[in-house]
Amino acid sequence: MRSFVLSPAAGKRLIAKAIATHPAIETALKSGTVVIVAGTTNGYVAEEILAKIGQFEGFSKKRFFRVITLPPWMPTTEAGMLPDMSGFPGDVIIKKGVWQKEKTIRHVVDDLEEGDVILKGANALDPWGGRAAILIGHPKAGTIGLALQAVVGRRVRLILPVGLEKRVFSDLDDLANRLNVPGAEGPRLLPVSGEVFSEIEAISILTGAKAELVASGGVSGAEGSVWLAVSGSEEEMEKTEKLLKSVASEPGFEL
Repeated sequence: MRSFVLSPAAGKRLIAKAIATHPAIETALKSGTVVIVAGTTNGYVAEEILAKIGQFEGFSKKRFFRVITLPPWMPTTEAGMLPDMSGFPGDVIIKKGVWQKEKTIRHVVDDLEEGDVILKGANALDPWGGRAAILIGHPKAGTIGLALQAVVGRRVRLILPVGLEKRVFSDLDDLANRLNVPGAEGPRLLPVSGEVFSEIEAISILTGAKAELVASGGVSGAEGSVWLAVSGSEEEMEKTEKLLKSVASEPGFEL
């Protein structure tokens, strides 16, 4: 067993590299549709997938989000969040291996079918129960509300790339019941069923090794970092060390 530390940005890059090799993604890229809903983690995912199919040119993750959480010393239009849509490029929609530029999930959701994949980031993670939840600010439940029409209605696969920095310790349903009650203020919370994909799953799919969260925290740019204890065969450990070194210096996300 060996321990490794990953910053949030390194974790996002790691998750993205693994998602690009996911069997369901590879199949949908060939014969179906992949919908990468805008979000900071999914910006890394879009980079890796678009690079894989040779269509990276013209994409930037810098404004690939609808709403983000910012520190209190940065200007926002809502407490801690920036919903300004200026410069928003749309989601990344890839149909049969071709990027359909300037489209969003709203343009394609009614045409999605079994075998297609939606990638949607999350804001709260229960890594022990393998569940995630999404903050809701839109009166019609935003992009996850659209996605669930296809996921529940037509068995479209939902994958939730989410870093371990977003772990919470309370039951997600209990949290949602409290945040969603009439009279409460701030965003709502929607727990969703889907394939949760964190750094732990990324290491497993890329190396075969088993990773476990053992500690977290840091300063001077390491805030939000996680310590992972990884175990496996000698070959798996060599793969893991090489992989994590390749993402370790990933710079932090900047607007």
